Amino acid sequence: MTQSQSFWPVECAQGEPDLFVCLTCFDEVFRAKLPVEGCPGCGAVAAFEPFTLEAIREWGTESLIQKAEQLPASSLPSKPGSDQAASSV
Repeated sequence: MTQSQSFWPVECAQGEPDLFVCLTCFDEVFRAKLPVEGCPGCGAVAAFEPFTLEAIREWGTESLIQKAEQLPASSLPSKPGSDQAASSV
């Protein structure tokens, strides 16, 4: 099930981690953006930390790794506002 959600864009410099994982549920991941209303999985706010895909592959669950691998290279919305949840695949 996909839902419409608002995101804050996060600027990541070249070479910096751009995948943001919820450290409360470890089940949601977003590329270069954070959900305004908090984690869609558990509702946590301010619980996201940046990681590289390689780091997520080292410690992540199969579900989290799969979500991270399926994110497009650039899923950043053109402007802040509504966008589909990146992890609802």
